[in-house]
Amino acid sequence: MRGMNMKRIKLNNFEIGGDKLTILAGPCAIESQEILNKTAEKLKEITTKLDINFVFKSSFDKANRSSINSFRGPGLEKGLTMLEKVKKEFDIPIVTDIHTPDQAAATAEVADILQIPAFLCRQTDLLVAAAKTGKIVNIKKGQFLAPEQMGPLIKKVEDSGNNNILVTDRGTSFGYNNLVVDFRGIPIMQSFGYPVVFDATHSVQLPGANGCSSGGDRRFVPVLAKAAMAAGANVLFFEIHPDPDKALCDGPNMVALDKAEELFKTCKDIFELVRR
Repeated sequence: MRGMNMKRIKLNNFEIGGDKLTILAGPCAIESQEILNKTAEKLKEITTKLDINFVFKSSFDKANRSSINSFRGPGLEKGLTMLEKVKKEFDIPIVTDIHTPDQAAATAEVADILQIPAFLCRQTDLLVAAAKTGKIVNIKKGQFLAPEQMGPLIKKVEDSGNNNILVTDRGTSFGYNNLVVDFRGIPIMQSFGYPVVFDATHSVQLPGANGCSSGGDRRFVPVLAKAAMAAGANVLFFEIHPDPDKALCDGPNMVALDKAEELFKTCKDIFELVRR
């Protein structure tokens, strides 16, 4: 199924969905400019060395946290200012989430990819607003959806005049507080004609498992990432932090910055092997 006519998505001087691996990576939520800069600088260094396309990811707001007291980030205005500094200083494209239609236009002034959170993937107004910015729209598959059900969501973006689309698998609900990855979903979603991203860090999340916050098990991130490459995924998504155990959001499933290079290299090797 992977051999069908797949659109290559142009971003700056590279293509997503082509013959080179693309990685979206960065801290879950914006905590400080220092953490953003440290992570972006190191990840750019690694991806340049390995010849991997790189898009920096972090969120200005995590609006779907388990508890009202959970850390959410600096908010739209301050967060976009911080991401813009990263973009300019390190000359890298940006992907970040939007949660409401009114955030789309402002976010598009900074971000190159607008990401639709999994819980919100069916929200028509959000998809339409993102599409109308003309930016790349990354739709994350809801944990509650089968991969086949992404078709109508893709069509909402297409019918809004935008064919710059990515779709992301981040695991599927499997009983209470657990996710499972069905790797058949990668070729199934590729059949819609757009590059498929595999989110290796959210796929090891244990939603709500800690009561007022989600748990996770980062030990399995490399296993799932390598399996996704073997299944033919076009793009990988990782949340990466200099010190995940001290992170203010999603620490249990984030990859430590000092582990990134080895992981990226292995994934690239498998990506290229599959395409040979």
